[in-house]
Amino acid sequence: MSAALDGHALNTPNAITIVRAVAAIVLAVLALTRASPALLIAAYATYWLGDVLDGLVARLLRQETRFGAVLDIVADRASCSLCIAALLVLRPELAVPCAVFLVQFLVLDCHLSLAFLRWPILSPNYFHLVHRGVYRWNWWPPAKVLNTAALALTALIPAAYWYAVAVATLVLVVKVCSVVVVHRLTRQPLGPPFVEPQLRGPSLVTS
Repeated sequence: MSAALDGHALNTPNAITIVRAVAAIVLAVLALTRASPALLIAAYATYWLGDVLDGLVARLLRQETRFGAVLDIVADRASCSLCIAALLVLRPELAVPCAVFLVQFLVLDCHLSLAFLRWPILSPNYFHLVHRGVYRWNWWPPAKVLNTAALALTALIPAAYWYAVAVATLVLVVKVCSVVVVHRLTRQPLGPPFVEPQLRGPSLVTS
């Protein structure tokens, strides 16, 4: 079984997740140390495009796994936190909205994203099977753009402080409401134990 699990973890989309995370982190660190807007844009582009690509490949190859979902969640936070640090070097006046964003993304959103593990679903992208509202607020594509990209995009606007504060506060409120709803859901009885499709079959049956 260990061999099957190892092969299950080291698949194509997970390899893409690791590569895009390392690339985004390196670019963000360079942007941070050199105060380079171009490198910061490259870091964000690598993070966002890589995040789209690994999910797309996982679905096309039918290689979605819960391990891959958790890896993606961790990679997102490593990449995004360093991008925000580099953004603060370039726009230090955005310290307050960036701090609000980091609290919600590294704590509240991380908690929400990992909550899928309580139910028999593959990733947060299937949370609509648990609660449609929480899914729409957090993982519906437009909501994901607002959650992760809106603050960075406001930095392109001169004198964007209050826009950034408004965006960060709005996302924080959404996350707090979502956490409350998910907490109530977790008090309900659990569904059947989860078995990933790739782990089913006679290859794992021992005599």
